Amino acid sequence: MERWFAMRRKSKVLELADRQMTLAIDTVMDLQKTIQAGLEGNKKTAKEHIAHLSLMEHEIDELRRTIFEELTRGSMASKDREDIMHLVKRLDEMADHVKDAARNADLLLDSNIPKVFWEKLATISSHLVNCATTLRKAIDALGTNPTQALKLAMEIDKIEGMVDEEYLATKSMFLGHVREIDAASFLFLRDMLEELEHVADSCDDTGDYVRILAVAREYE
Repeated sequence: MERWFAMRRKSKVLELADRQMTLAIDTVMDLQKTIQAGLEGNKKTAKEHIAHLSLMEHEIDELRRTIFEELTRGSMASKDREDIMHLVKRLDEMADHVKDAARNADLLLDSNIPKVFWEKLATISSHLVNCATTLRKAIDALGTNPTQALKLAMEIDKIEGMVDEEYLATKSMFLGHVREIDAASFLFLRDMLEELEHVADSCDDTGDYVRILAVAREYE
């Protein structure tokens, strides 16, 4: 396999892919800041982060299209081209789920859900930031240290498990607060939890692909 992970600055496609990866990680961080602002009752700050996140997600979509167009015109080896396309597509899907989670957070800002739910959402979003930043490190390590990339990919799986546990624990709280949450807010909260879990699943799915690439690199 061509060592394209270590050649980002030498290729327009790889520079674009690196930009897309950075933005995808940043959307997760903005989501965490949105939820933290919601927990603190700061609607203005939360909405600012949501607006910024939406702009980044739009750029991620544009980058995906541009990268795919560049790949069809380039002379990169077919296997390397396929690997980039898979990573770009997975990161785009993760950013889509982040955007959908942020939309539900925006709606919840005007609801009266108990603070304990915001606290749970904040915990989950912190795990997601850890998951996303670990993914970034794993992708970066592919070009220089496949063994480390494999180790980091396995760590992502553990973090996803932590998110899953928090997701189930939060849903189990619904019955105990059924009289405190109106039907619309309940739906927004449920949908947001689902999207947060999808973010973790997308991150883990990308980590699994990194694991496959790391194993392949070790046997080159």
